[in-house]
Amino acid sequence: MADLTIPEGGFWPAPEIPQPNIYPMEWRVETEKLAAIYEKSKRMVWNPADLPWDGLSPDDFTVEQRLGIMYWFAVLANFDASGPAVFARATIQAFEKHEEDPVRKCFFSITRDEMNHEECCQRTIAKLWPGGPLDWTPVTDLEKAAHNNIGWLYHNGGRYWNGYTAAVGKYSLPVLFTSFMMGEMAASTLFRGMASGTRHPVFGEMFQRIGRDESRHLQICMTILENEWPGLTDDVRSLITRQLRAGFVFLSMILWEPPEGFWDLPPYFLANHRVLMDHARTAGLGVLSYEEQAENWRVAMARVRAIVERWGIEFPAIPELDIEGVPVDFIDPEDIIPVF
Repeated sequence: MADLTIPEGGFWPAPEIPQPNIYPMEWRVETEKLAAIYEKSKRMVWNPADLPWDGLSPDDFTVEQRLGIMYWFAVLANFDASGPAVFARATIQAFEKHEEDPVRKCFFSITRDEMNHEECCQRTIAKLWPGGPLDWTPVTDLEKAAHNNIGWLYHNGGRYWNGYTAAVGKYSLPVLFTSFMMGEMAASTLFRGMASGTRHPVFGEMFQRIGRDESRHLQICMTILENEWPGLTDDVRSLITRQLRAGFVFLSMILWEPPEGFWDLPPYFLANHRVLMDHARTAGLGVLSYEEQAENWRVAMARVRAIVERWGIEFPAIPELDIEGVPVDFIDPEDIIPVF
């Protein structure tokens, strides 16, 4: 065996690594609860390919209903298809900022789950409307309306992605995770309602599994925030209030209807959106009525309000739902942290 080489005066110290950087590697554990949630996530992994897709036939629906279902999943994909990229970026950030190991692993688990949710959108659309959301040629007026609405929707998604990529490096964990928490609270509410309302077994099982994932994501967010919220400054509290309002506005597209004056949409968008959502509803997808959606939102907002006010964070006014709170001025779309 060769002898060690030890320089005169001792080993030379390695250069300091410029930060942020994923190096040096470390596996620090400070929050055992997060480590336990990550272990649970590994046991709860599921495969979208195993859903009973053979039971989903285009022949079970009218053309209008198939288009409506495709449209609903295309709207959902504006949020769920961003999920893998949103949390992959957050995972990288967690490595670069040397967050504790369970935080990084939980981010990874959410990224994996969100990829499953995106795949559900992909498989449903491919089954019922090949070429959807946009790679098809519309013929009828209803088809043209759907195709055009989806194009405008994804235009907005692109604007918010630009905002998120800037936000990850700019905002602290409490701000980022309050936005994440808002999305997960809304998502678990949505899919719980959809799972109980759908008349189709494929969608019933799909929504049940996605809802279970979103509930676990919410648990991750709450655990991290309980560590991060103590000691917040007034400036950060104010920023969180704005992000809560922004989260409501952003998520209302799938959970209710887009509020006026924020989304960059043509004047006919909402009327056609309602027609297409009605077709998805009559198809038995489980889309709640306008009033049921509003009530679901109120319930979700009440839960979020109870959480944040415990930490001295003011809740924003949501006039669309008759919820009183702190008025929030115009929000720049590129200041939103888009998550679902």
